[in-house]
Amino acid sequence: MDSQAEGSVSDGRSRARRLLSRLVITVLVLAIPVGGIVWLFQDELFHPFGDARACDGSDAQLSDVIGAGMAPIPADASDIHYFTRDGRAQVSFVSGRIPEFLDRAGFATDQKPLFDKQDGGAYALADGESELPEGLCGPGIRGPVWSYSGTAVSVLVERSDINPDSFRTPAARAIVTYTSP
Repeated sequence: MDSQAEGSVSDGRSRARRLLSRLVITVLVLAIPVGGIVWLFQDELFHPFGDARACDGSDAQLSDVIGAGMAPIPADASDIHYFTRDGRAQVSFVSGRIPEFLDRAGFATDQKPLFDKQDGGAYALADGESELPEGLCGPGIRGPVWSYSGTAVSVLVERSDINPDSFRTPAARAIVTYTSP
């Protein structure tokens, strides 16, 4: 009887080992694709509100249409980032249609030139220097920069380092700051 009891205990242990090794292999096989999916979608999983455009610390989500009053950011805008805090929003984007955006926002019209010192002025950022407002993520704006100021909106735009009367080409980065009225 003792040899039969030892044999069944030995069979039970080998079954438990096989079951445990199968369980470990199954967990490893499942962990690899799950880890890959998390890595692939990490931007959507770990950004505030699941929005890859939102910077860490933002307290409000912006809609898909971001703009200055009645002037949405240009349709060709890329590399869009935003930071919101206490009713204030900062939006950074790159576009080749900055003059049209400024026209719709009321900063540069047929009556006002793009670099009118009445609504704007040179921003203290030298050629090649870069700056990113606190909280805003993504690449910073590079000098030289022109600044526009309105009642509830201010805009910083990269100027050409070759022609001071134009924006960086083919596309310029702009940082738009919205304050609550």
